[in-house]
Amino acid sequence: MTAPRSWVPVPEGSPFPVQNLPYGVFTPPGGTPRVGVAIGGHVLDASAVWAGTPLGADLATGSLNRFLRRGPGEWAYVRRRITELLTGEEQRRFAEAHLYPLDRVRLHLPFEVADYVDFYASEEHASNVGRIFRPDGEPLLPNWRHLPVGYHGRAGTVVVSGTGVRRPAGQRSGPGGAPLFGPTERLDVEAEVGFVVGAPSRLGEPVPVGAFADHVFGAVLVNDWSARDIQSWEYRPLGPFLGKSFATSVSPWVVPLAALEHARVPVPPQDPAPLPYLEEKEPWGLDLALEVRLNGAVVSRPPFRGTYWSPAQMLAHMTVNGASLRTGDLYASGTVSGRLPEERGSLIELTWNGREPLRLPDGTERTFLEDGDTVVMSATAPGADGVRIGFGEVAGTVLPGPS
Repeated sequence: MTAPRSWVPVPEGSPFPVQNLPYGVFTPPGGTPRVGVAIGGHVLDASAVWAGTPLGADLATGSLNRFLRRGPGEWAYVRRRITELLTGEEQRRFAEAHLYPLDRVRLHLPFEVADYVDFYASEEHASNVGRIFRPDGEPLLPNWRHLPVGYHGRAGTVVVSGTGVRRPAGQRSGPGGAPLFGPTERLDVEAEVGFVVGAPSRLGEPVPVGAFADHVFGAVLVNDWSARDIQSWEYRPLGPFLGKSFATSVSPWVVPLAALEHARVPVPPQDPAPLPYLEEKEPWGLDLALEVRLNGAVVSRPPFRGTYWSPAQMLAHMTVNGASLRTGDLYASGTVSGRLPEERGSLIELTWNGREPLRLPDGTERTFLEDGDTVVMSATAPGADGVRIGFGEVAGTVLPGPS
């Protein structure tokens, strides 16, 4: 059944048709931050729709967290009601009074990040990194096909798109293996997809793969900036730390799972079969087409549909030891890469650790990022009624590090 069209003008190619309706936090001119829903080139003030009610109070805040905590039943109700407002004529005048042009509002980090976990779920990415650093060995380590490898990041350095990223300083290996201290010389990007937890879980109670939709509200785009030289010096034996924790950029819009129903695809074959707690009756991933632009030039188009571990498997593994979920938890896929060279989601892969520089349209070359470089990532997916929906953009410009 075809959904009714919205009376709000939606420009051709807009990532935000009525089949999407992603959530964010915005400040209108002369106002205070509140929750909004994007439609075409506008944002609807969701708090105004339920003004004077407890739900309205939860939406009249500078964070999605209070709304996310309400759970799947309330998420579905709000989506239905907003769809009715934006497609029906009965309350059109009311809704029009609470629509703001996107170019006149300020967008914020959409949710307060409780915990941040980053996975390593793309087989192509993990294999490329293995070939770079272990050219004579097996690309994947023995545990990789048995569990979604991940690590805990730093929630306090998750920033919204448009926030400048200062080049971090730290230790790196110098001549003869002695440590040097200074700004990273190998600043990199990682094109990722993140998942936002709404409903919490209890400490000590694992979340099974079948309960994914009971807890996860939606998805965002993620750029997990990386300082490769700092990372390579510090990561043995405990893994990423300062080389990752200085900044993680996310898109200002959270696309609800309900908008991604038509983007579901089977995950790649998993061999060997996963352990019982990771088994899904119908394993699914998402057909998301990512794009990475460096100073305006497209340098990569990673396909998320080929990611080996599914979003539900990542969540199940994250909680199998009894770790609890909290509203606002963010977990990301890790770098998304495809089989083709132009589908690699990081510069370390695109330039093969600096040995094969990228040549940009202006004639300059890059192995890793320079000060002043701007990275913009976007993504689209199949939506209902044959349309394509999008995530908007996650952008960041490299600022000089400490002198």
